[in-house]
Amino acid sequence: MNYWIEQLVPHGTPEEIGLIQLAWLGDSVWELHQRLRHVHFPLKSKDLHLSVVNEVKAEAQANSLDDIKHLLNSFEIDLIRRARNKTKRFPKSADPSIYSKATGFETLIGWLFLKDPKRLSKLFEYLECK
Repeated sequence: MNYWIEQLVPHGTPEEIGLIQLAWLGDSVWELHQRLRHVHFPLKSKDLHLSVVNEVKAEAQANSLDDIKHLLNSFEIDLIRRARNKTKRFPKSADPSIYSKATGFETLIGWLFLKDPKRLSKLFEYLECK
């Protein structure tokens, strides 16, 4: 693991972190991943921002989960299911099924960031090829 990532990982184990907190972390990891993908585009800041927003909104995250679902093991599928069931509040403008699927995706990203960054990297690479 990179030194800066080691410094970012919270003390304790991923098992001690709640599902919603893992989703919160996963959302930021996903956004950073998208920003790193877009940083080399010769666009204005506003256009870069809009490009990233399109990739990190709930619908895009739900689609990304659909794209990788066939690659997931039983533990990962169960983690996503538990996170989806934990989601009780939704923005008024959001479709609850899409929002809960996005929460499951974020939770998986947060878990893998802390527990298995190599696996996370492989899933990100797969999504890049889609």
